[in-house]
Amino acid sequence: MLPPPPEHLLPPPCDLDELLGSLQLILPLLDAMPGVVFFIKDTQARYVLANQTLVQRCALKERDALLGMTAEQVFPSRFGPRYTEQDRRVLQGGAPLADQLELHLYPGREPGWCLTHKLALRDRQGAIIGMAGISYDLQAPQASHPAYQKLAAVDAHIRQHYAQPIAVKDLAAIAGLSIAQLERLCKRIFQLTPRQMIHQARLGSASELLAGALPITEIALRCGYTDHSAFSRQFKALTGLSPSQYRERQRNL
Repeated sequence: MLPPPPEHLLPPPCDLDELLGSLQLILPLLDAMPGVVFFIKDTQARYVLANQTLVQRCALKERDALLGMTAEQVFPSRFGPRYTEQDRRVLQGGAPLADQLELHLYPGREPGWCLTHKLALRDRQGAIIGMAGISYDLQAPQASHPAYQKLAAVDAHIRQHYAQPIAVKDLAAIAGLSIAQLERLCKRIFQLTPRQMIHQARLGSASELLAGALPITEIALRCGYTDHSAFSRQFKALTGLSPSQYRERQRNL
């Protein structure tokens, strides 16, 4: 006789408390992942469970100090409101947030790049009872992979030419791969799609230039954007702030 499908083995919880009770058993495992942030939030976007990595990223000594708070209340103002806005979109609409490239906080509260995923949690009637999220730090590329040298050439091209239009098909030609092969290997070796690698290079440079006095329109052009509005949309999508807001926050640090 065939075993029952997974959903019969792990039925949805009756409520959030039931889910949290079961997750307490594996919390020590979640705490043992220094490069991974994991959390559960209630329908008001308040933390109800968090691993130790998140506690440390928020510069807190105890896990209990985080519980009952929103991201907006515990993260610096250049990060927190964006995280809470994401949470509310997931909680209200139910659509997951997947593979979102964004800035996060590393030890010492220094910003760094990560990929974030958020998922609405539902009870047995299908009602949203909370949400779960995970963010993992982008690690160094897997230099031992057989295709690393081909992908390293792609990465070097992006970093040298991000101020110019870059087509994924041209990157595939540089690596001598099909577009599908390039997409798959970039995710495996760099943990990013080719398009995300381009965004990272452009926005990383832009964030540095915003610390100076160059006009924002000039920064947009230097970083490969055709106009101010396109630059602003992409910058806000990855940092949660417009370029002018980011500049102002940097000056006030």
